[in-house]
Amino acid sequence: MPTPVPTQPGRRRNAPAPSYDQTLERIRYDGAYPTRERAEQVTRTVLAALAAQLGGDLRAELAAQLPAEAARPLHCAAPAAQPLTGWGFVQDVAARSGTSPAVARWDTGAVLGAVAALADPGLLTRILDELPSGYALLFGRAELVQAA
Repeated sequence: MPTPVPTQPGRRRNAPAPSYDQTLERIRYDGAYPTRERAEQVTRTVLAALAAQLGGDLRAELAAQLPAEAARPLHCAAPAAQPLTGWGFVQDVAARSGTSPAVARWDTGAVLGAVAALADPGLLTRILDELPSGYALLFGRAELVQAA
């Protein structure tokens, strides 16, 4: 009996991966950005910030699951000096983009929500396990914490 092929949430088995244009359109729609250029700028900023937080193996695995154009920032970022919490990550995106933390939180959710839809759920779980607390909600997942 053949082993079932895992599917990603929202994507039918054997359905082709979305193109870069489709991915940007989703980010543009989810983020309510007025132009494709704005969606592309936000995508590059958020993915470059994320790349700095990820180890090389996870970064490479994630890049392989994204359209090539979207993966470019994952290949170019230097590792961060120290890991950031989810809130620290949002503040880093705000500093990189010259926006407020509220706008950066919105931008982060729009981009990482699309990334979560493209990435294999097992990979996304491994990414969240590597990152400090606070990232799950940025990817559109609940983050359960143990009571002290």
